[in-house]
Amino acid sequence: MIEALDIHVQGIVQGVGFRPFVYRMAKKYLINGWVLNATDGVHIHAEGEGKLLDEFVLELSDNAPAAAQVEQIELAEVPLEGFDTFEIRFSDAAEVEQTTLVSPDLATCDDCLSELFNPNDRRFRYPFINCTNCGPRFTIIEGLPYDRAKTSMRAFEMCPRCAAEYADPLDRRFHAQPDACFECGPVVSFALAGQTKPRFIYGRTREESDAIFARAVEVLRAGGIVAVKGLGGFHLVCDANNAEAVAKLRARKRREGKAFAVMMANADDVRAVCAVNEVEEAVLSGAQRPIVLLRKRAGVELAPQLADGLSELGVMLPYTPVQHLLMHDFCAAVAAGDAGSADSADGQRRRKGDTVPPMLVMTSGNLHDEPIVTSDAEAYEKLGDVADAFLGNNREILTRFDDSVVRVVSAGTAGYAVQFIRRARGYAPVPLVVPFVADATNGQLDAATPPCTEPCGSKSSSPTEVGFVGLSPQSSAPGDASLTLRTTSDVPFDSVSPVIFATGPEQKNTFTLAREGEAFVSQHIGDMENAETYDAWLAAKARFEALFELTPTAVACDKHPEYLTSKWAHDQALPVTEVQHHHAHIASAMAENGLRGPVCGIAFDGTGFGEDGAIWGGEVLLANLQTFERFANFAYVPMPGGAAAVKNPLRMAYGVLWAFDLLEHPGVQAALDALGAQAGICDAMIEQGLNTPMTSSVGRLFDAASALLGVCTKPSYEGEGACLLEALCSVVADAPESDDASARERYAVAVVKNAASETSTAQDTSVLLFDAAPTFRALLDDLAADVPKPVIARRFHDAIVGAVVQTAELVRALYDINTVVLSGGVFMNRYVIEHALAALEAAGFTAAINRDLPPNDGCISYGQAVVAWAAR
Repeated sequence: MIEALDIHVQGIVQGVGFRPFVYRMAKKYLINGWVLNATDGVHIHAEGEGKLLDEFVLELSDNAPAAAQVEQIELAEVPLEGFDTFEIRFSDAAEVEQTTLVSPDLATCDDCLSELFNPNDRRFRYPFINCTNCGPRFTIIEGLPYDRAKTSMRAFEMCPRCAAEYADPLDRRFHAQPDACFECGPVVSFALAGQTKPRFIYGRTREESDAIFARAVEVLRAGGIVAVKGLGGFHLVCDANNAEAVAKLRARKRREGKAFAVMMANADDVRAVCAVNEVEEAVLSGAQRPIVLLRKRAGVELAPQLADGLSELGVMLPYTPVQHLLMHDFCAAVAAGDAGSADSADGQRRRKGDTVPPMLVMTSGNLHDEPIVTSDAEAYEKLGDVADAFLGNNREILTRFDDSVVRVVSAGTAGYAVQFIRRARGYAPVPLVVPFVADATNGQLDAATPPCTEPCGSKSSSPTEVGFVGLSPQSSAPGDASLTLRTTSDVPFDSVSPVIFATGPEQKNTFTLAREGEAFVSQHIGDMENAETYDAWLAAKARFEALFELTPTAVACDKHPEYLTSKWAHDQALPVTEVQHHHAHIASAMAENGLRGPVCGIAFDGTGFGEDGAIWGGEVLLANLQTFERFANFAYVPMPGGAAAVKNPLRMAYGVLWAFDLLEHPGVQAALDALGAQAGICDAMIEQGLNTPMTSSVGRLFDAASALLGVCTKPSYEGEGACLLEALCSVVADAPESDDASARERYAVAVVKNAASETSTAQDTSVLLFDAAPTFRALLDDLAADVPKPVIARRFHDAIVGAVVQTAELVRALYDINTVVLSGGVFMNRYVIEHALAALEAAGFTAAINRDLPPNDGCISYGQAVVAWAAR
């Protein structure tokens, strides 16, 4: 029986080949009717046999193009209109082609990759091959509607053959705006460094293009550094198996210790170096192609200074045609060189060449702490003292994007969770939800109940739901690790509705533009510590506002009065909502998981301005999306020298020893000797209160522990001490249960009642304090007793995990709150997050973690926007 349906598809479904996909599926299932773009998504009128209609609708959701993200499909039975064919309709209304959901840039698809290396294809080895399923999107868009004339491809007029593909609904390049070939599209360029005026050569033919790649490979094989232009900016590239090249890159870029990410040709090569499970492989090879932090295999010897002292290596697979060609040709050259002579100088430079496959360092093309460079001219100017050669192109990058970084963590019986470390290329600007917006019937905020201020009863005898709400359905089972796009609110967006601009934090900055029901979180911007990053922040803000047609009516910012972003917020002629840093952390994870609260929010990180003016970072909050109360925190310890104690963790260690009365312990002598004369200076600063802020930061406790163990006394990057301390945990064997029980008791963080003053409030003064003195005393006891440092490191980590579970149990006993939200940079520690989730599950809690954003400060702007929206 012939039936008719009106189908409304919402999500990222425009500019991604969705209409030709619908057209092809309609032909496959003998469906007549039409498909049309509109401002609220794609509309389809479909007529056909009932069973075929059902299969047609399933195709729309289950097999949409890789670049599409289907949020919601609405179906309505309608009368038959008697269509005898299926067509793609085009509206005369200009706004029909406009969309506020723009696809991120996506990795080269399998079809294009096959053509790239097919000698019989006209795009054989064309460095910019793409289709509607892959290639650049957000980085080349200048304005909407998404049309070639409003992208950086406007400079390239399509040849007749490309134009024919572009106009054919049955072709996968139908309306693929970056469609091009050697005859009409962008081309690669090459220049050597050290010239007064750069002399670029261009690969306008396949032969010229291949010659350029050959020259780039020649530089890499000789131990040189090549600046390679990607989708969102330049990479600095060298042979990752060449120790001299790695050392040269590190010295020239002034990147002393932070690990380099590498690119490898395929998943099989990755498995030779790292342990890779099914979820990790799915993320590695997915359309987003982030850098994935993977555990190194035991016994694999990597080049010195690549990722020293760490248990993980950041790995990604090629995601652009340029990268595929460069990696392919480099691997071929390595294979040819190895076959020629294993005793050659080149062969001797390569370490463990029989077990370590070819790989390239791929690190951001920037100077220290500056934004990634995007243009060929800028690259030659700024990276001329770093790179030996430049592999660029003449397609303009309009929006800079770094690579995304993720890790896959175990979450007990819930399976695996994909945890963001940095959200950028491939994921941004996919919008997130702003939950619990104004109710459609009364226009009032449907807010969460404020936290209890008095004990609500005894400890629950039967806990509520057990599980994890912080995991996306796709990542909860092996083999499917893609991230889902949250469903937007049913409340329609009104042009007069408020728009909140959340400025984000000082470090790992992102910003957020939020309107009714959805929030656009920017790509990773960086640390707001120099004019270049500030300019990049302003430029990205302007582009988001223009593309999504959003004009802020209010601003949200951090409470820290000295943050550049906070000062900017107060300079605007708009209402400002100040949001406490750790409340923003917790609100971000709550909102990502659709939680109203109250929850037990545990925010452990390095730095956040507290309500009492101190530096917070070890906080337990009773929170909803509007407000919070400070239930517990780690006891304050002094930071002699303030920021100097972060850069010199031995100072932080001294502050901890002073606070916990451990300066006379026999285990501290090595640390005091290393501190030298600064020990007396630190003591005087603490006693006199000179430039010595107090902090509850768990991140600073990790710094102190790392320094006391001699693991990291002179960090070269933020968090190095904690990273190296975590890495030690991976080399210790499981101890006997009796030993573990004894160690847990000695290392356990103590809980004491806090004292309030007449001026104390529920937001600045906690009920309980966590005292880490026993933990550090036990650490020093073990150090003095020559207990192996990996054992001590694991015991310290277990103490932090124990504090997480202990505080959750206290909150449940007092307030009957069973949902625990974990956020903050400390929860990027694989050992801490995995063991905390397992322990919380065993104790019967529901745990929520950030799922589409990092737990570090990359989530702050979204949390600010959510709190500001809830506080309207």
